[in-house]
Amino acid sequence: MAEELENSVREMLKKESWTRAGINDFTKNNLMELAETLEKARAENCEKQIKEICDEQLAHSKDSIVALYLSGMIALRSGDVDTSSLVTLIEIFEKNLKDSLVEYLCDSILEEDSQNKFALRKLAEFYKNSNNDKVWELYERIVKADFEEADIAKILAERYESQENKETAISYYKKALLRYVTAKNSNAVKEVWSKLVKLIPEDLDFFLRVERKVTKSINGYKAASLMQEVYQYYKDIAKWDTAISILKIILEHDPKDTWARKEITECYSAKYADHTHLEDYIRLSNLNQAYRDVFEAINDFEKHIAFDAKNFIFHRTWGVGKIMKVEGDMLTINFGKKTGVRQMNLEMAVKALQPLDRGHIWVLKATKKKEELVKLVKNDIEGTLKTIIRSFNNNCDDKRIKAELVPSILTQGEWTSWHTKAVKILESNPVFDVNPNDINFYTVRDHEISKAERLANEFKAEKNFFAKVDIITRYINLDDFDPTEEQFADMFSYFAGYVKAFSNITEQVTASFLIIQDITKKVPAIESPIKFSFADLYSEISSRRGMYAKLKDSKNTNLRQQFLSNVRQLEDWDKQYTHLFPVVLKKSLLDEMINAGKKDRVIHMVQNCFNEYRNYRDAAIYLYDQCRDTEWFKEAAVSEEKQLVTMVNIISLCYREINNHVNTVDNKKTIKNATTLLFADKVNGDVENRMLEFMLSKDRDTITRMYTMINDVRDLDSTFKSQLRNGILAAYPDFKFQETETKQEAPKGTLVTAKMLEIKRALAEDIEKVQLPKIAKEVGDAKEKGDLKENAEYISAREAQSRMNSKLAKLKEELARATVFDPTTVTTSFVSFGTTVTLFNNIEGKEEVLTILGPWESNSEEGIISYLSPLGDSLLNLKAGDEKTFTINDHHYDYTVKAIAAAKF
Repeated sequence: MAEELENSVREMLKKESWTRAGINDFTKNNLMELAETLEKARAENCEKQIKEICDEQLAHSKDSIVALYLSGMIALRSGDVDTSSLVTLIEIFEKNLKDSLVEYLCDSILEEDSQNKFALRKLAEFYKNSNNDKVWELYERIVKADFEEADIAKILAERYESQENKETAISYYKKALLRYVTAKNSNAVKEVWSKLVKLIPEDLDFFLRVERKVTKSINGYKAASLMQEVYQYYKDIAKWDTAISILKIILEHDPKDTWARKEITECYSAKYADHTHLEDYIRLSNLNQAYRDVFEAINDFEKHIAFDAKNFIFHRTWGVGKIMKVEGDMLTINFGKKTGVRQMNLEMAVKALQPLDRGHIWVLKATKKKEELVKLVKNDIEGTLKTIIRSFNNNCDDKRIKAELVPSILTQGEWTSWHTKAVKILESNPVFDVNPNDINFYTVRDHEISKAERLANEFKAEKNFFAKVDIITRYINLDDFDPTEEQFADMFSYFAGYVKAFSNITEQVTASFLIIQDITKKVPAIESPIKFSFADLYSEISSRRGMYAKLKDSKNTNLRQQFLSNVRQLEDWDKQYTHLFPVVLKKSLLDEMINAGKKDRVIHMVQNCFNEYRNYRDAAIYLYDQCRDTEWFKEAAVSEEKQLVTMVNIISLCYREINNHVNTVDNKKTIKNATTLLFADKVNGDVENRMLEFMLSKDRDTITRMYTMINDVRDLDSTFKSQLRNGILAAYPDFKFQETETKQEAPKGTLVTAKMLEIKRALAEDIEKVQLPKIAKEVGDAKEKGDLKENAEYISAREAQSRMNSKLAKLKEELARATVFDPTTVTTSFVSFGTTVTLFNNIEGKEEVLTILGPWESNSEEGIISYLSPLGDSLLNLKAGDEKTFTINDHHYDYTVKAIAAAKF
């Protein structure tokens, strides 16, 4: 079929009607015919051959329409950057006034590549010339596809403004402005800037961002000129602090700007109009004198102007104070009851005092009652956060916030719940932002900021590479994500830097490759800076398993999956999947290989993981846990006994490494996973001991062999060994363990039950905190009654005090030696602590039931004896059926052990 199609194309190329000579008779139906041919080529997988035939034709003649169309469309579909054949074809149609063919061909191109700039512009031009309203949709697509297009963005902005769609108009004006700045089109920048100042003068952060961009791209003088318009708005509405801050920016560009210097003097005069020494401080600082450095003058003026009657200040030793009056250069300050009223000259005040705003948290704490502050802080978390953050130059972290509230206003417990709510507000409320220089510090904005702006600032502030990956991922997933924003360009450039220049393949380079690859797929208009393939990158990675492990994912990122998806495209992907599996540990990798007919490789890998478990311990555990019931795992023919033995060997290996201080954390995790699978696996809500089930399904030799192996793992939790012993004895009561298994290990201290330990502790606490203080009071009262030698009450109280101290000392000594017995370790294979033994008294011919516990629990009336007592000690380690005769204090005993059970605690 492919050969027929190739011959068909060759025939078409020979026909004159398909060339420029027959263009007048060429119709849309002809193009549709060619489109059908293209689909057949795709279906028969012979596009490459068809393109070669067409390219050969074009090498001899540029006139073939069929050759131009088929070659160009195949190149477009394959992602080839050279689609000049289609450009040539559209030019032919245009020259021959074939508008319908231009439209059809542009639509066809855009079906394959929705971001194709050439087709978008040609189609938009066609719609514009024909007064078709579809042109507006095309304009929007062009602005999204071409990040340098500013004129069309401005046209769209003007259209939306005329339709009173202010929000969308502003969005397009912003795009146009930023693009004009990049293009260094000063006149256009001025025009759009002025428009935006009229529309959104309050969006100061945006204008400041553009001002920095203008300074960098054009020059500082242009930036200063633009900021004058923004300044005028804030001056007109009397927002003096903002107006002054803008003037400072203008003066930074040109410190000798006489207009700006005059304006800043006027702003200060308006802001401090009620200050008693305003004119004096303007004169003393030479603020309005051109001969003095403007910033020195500003600094001098601001230091002095802060000290006026009724203003608050802070002194390192005396705390918060209020200026009561200013007479000449002398300030009278009230620091409250503790410090009182102090006087200080202005020169000293400038050096020693910190001016405080009336809304400063320190002022509020000094002037309001605690009950009022507690109520305010608890009821208005957002307001409290704003107050504290603004109190410290609008730059504050969690540690500072806590220091201002705990313990002066909130207790530690109250802070915990308050802080949880505060964090949610700081993360979600659009008036809060992070400091672009430090991710741990918060600031308060005068107006709400967008999620995009917040993320952009977080990105600048974040120092951790993979946290930055998370941020850019969240950014591109925003509903209103705009790849043309300068903020996004800065983020993208950060990762582009890693792939443009590197000496070796690090996790940062690999992650940057993956994130750029993902972004350029989602936004084809973004040109990728990557000049190499994943195969090239992968071949240079020294440790591929290590690389996978180093890629850190958050809940928003999937770098590891992207890495695997790229590996899947490699020619030897199945080999690489097998290599990576021990760190990936995903059954989906194995399933994919099985489905692709690579079962033999998977089976070999399974066998290798169990044979070489020292190197693949986690992989062996995963396979046993997740895959042992699959058909392909069973085909690997790893016996159940070998699987279990491997698990035990892994546990033993991990314990040895822990004892040698090797990978302690990882080894503990591996031990927990393996022991849970073997001895405490949860299945449908029930706990199963898989090792015991297997052992009991085998003969005694297997049981002995498996138990001995497990028992030899010295550090293994004795609970698991006890469970195995009890299970084996339940099935085989006469089963003989090694001698070491027939005796209970001697405890390091006195064995006690948890309940009795609490009783003793409570008794010791009662003696120490209640009884002894009471007796001490009695001693003191008796002492006041006269001669101590003849004072019976005093002597009696002292004797009681001595007895109680001795009792407490003994009790504390016993508590120090106490070792709590774990009831789950009870073994019924022999008489031991925690067992109830049924004995037959061969002398008296009757049964006796005794429970073996510790000396604290002993109660002869209830048949509870201590394992340390002569009788208890004589019974320890006896098994069911054993007979023993012994003598204690001339009393003869002759017992036969009838049964042993776990005691009820």
